[in-house]
Amino acid sequence: MRTFLHTAAGAIVGAIIGIWLYATWLSKDSEREGEETHRVEHRVQTVARPSTDRWTPVTFRSYQPSDFTKASLGALKAVVYINAETKRKFSPWMPAKRDETEGSGVIIDPEGYIATNHHVIEDADVITVELYDKRSFTATLVGSDPSTDLALLKIQAQDTLPYLEFGNSDSLQIGEWVLALGNPKGKEGLPFTVTAGIVSAKGRDINILADKPFRVESFIQTDAAINPGSSGGPLINTAGQIVGINSAILSRDGAFEGYSFAIPSNLTLKVLNDIRQYGSVQRAILGVQIYELPPTSPHLEGYDYRYGLLIERVLPRSGAYDAGLRRGDILVQIDSFEINSLARMQEIIAQKHPGDLVDVVYLRNGQIDTATVTLKNTDNRTELIRIRRDKVLMKLGFVVRDLYTDEKKKYKTDGARVTTIYEGSPIRMHTDLTDGFIITSINQQRVHNANDVVNALIDAKGKIVLEGFYEHNPSEEVQYVFFVY
Repeated sequence: MRTFLHTAAGAIVGAIIGIWLYATWLSKDSEREGEETHRVEHRVQTVARPSTDRWTPVTFRSYQPSDFTKASLGALKAVVYINAETKRKFSPWMPAKRDETEGSGVIIDPEGYIATNHHVIEDADVITVELYDKRSFTATLVGSDPSTDLALLKIQAQDTLPYLEFGNSDSLQIGEWVLALGNPKGKEGLPFTVTAGIVSAKGRDINILADKPFRVESFIQTDAAINPGSSGGPLINTAGQIVGINSAILSRDGAFEGYSFAIPSNLTLKVLNDIRQYGSVQRAILGVQIYELPPTSPHLEGYDYRYGLLIERVLPRSGAYDAGLRRGDILVQIDSFEINSLARMQEIIAQKHPGDLVDVVYLRNGQIDTATVTLKNTDNRTELIRIRRDKVLMKLGFVVRDLYTDEKKKYKTDGARVTTIYEGSPIRMHTDLTDGFIITSINQQRVHNANDVVNALIDAKGKIVLEGFYEHNPSEEVQYVFFVY
């Protein structure tokens, strides 16, 4: 009996200890296992935070949450509604017709800089921005780039505004969750909308910017719904950083059909920084004309590369020519990125400036070789200069740029050079001004650069006198007179 009691007591004590061990340790292990099933491995990403004159990269670590509430609520406060009004006057005897375009944007700086699409604000005379807290501001267009469909606005607020940081679009993975935010307040009547989807593809060229010179189409494709009025809003990751700017949909009837496209954040960041610093995009080019090779191309037989870009022509004096690239070479890699499409190559180069170096891997005569290319601009130069296409210039019909340093030395003066005259424009119809004219004064006021030309013309009325010279005869002063009403 005593033995039985000892045995029973031991069994009871053992059971109690077992229960305690399970409650203390095994349940914790189960909780940890449960946590792991909902946790996505953290990744190091780079985002851009505003500094004094540009947005600079910052490295951070983040977990991707299992729901989107935190990312959505924080991001929505930085999303804005944009109304762009254009006044069109077809006759001096008829009242002006008002056209309105509505879209979205996102605050990217606490001082009031806003990113949106070029097509949202194109040709606008008045741009109105409404914030999350219902305040309205008249925005200034800092600049825009039709070739990437991006624009930068600025509003003047007395307080520090909520804003979003830029994430690294190169780190996006196919199948990763993303959120599309917009403020289609107008005709749609659906302010501050969030839709969720996944990254469906990267590097998409949908030929929507085909009429733009030096277009760059390398869109992020997603199935997050984007509808009219959401253009210009941010595409964000689940950590709440901008990974794209929503730009387009593919649709037969204008409604969402599951294909949405956003401009990658890395490209957006470079373009907007250029506009903020220089007033225009400092566009670098490799200096080649190329076309894509299919994976089955005989040009790729015997190599480990499935994709390549065949060089049809190398432009004289270009960076590619100087680096030794020639017709018939096949580009397969730029820096650390394999080139699987023309769109992907354009995206990589579009993130660079004239003067930047890129390492190129190419195939030639059965061999794999490398070259370091110094990128140049379309003038085959590496100097960064301002090119102005402000609305006042577009209305008159011409584009100006700063003079290069060697031009100033050659002509022993400064000023601004006319680079483009548009057919059918007022300046073309009323003067014989041609490309290459160097403006040195407007209405007898000295101009030192392209910015001075814009400032001199922006409020000018009546008689306008441009004075300057042509490079083939710098000693002969030329004068053009026209009228602005």
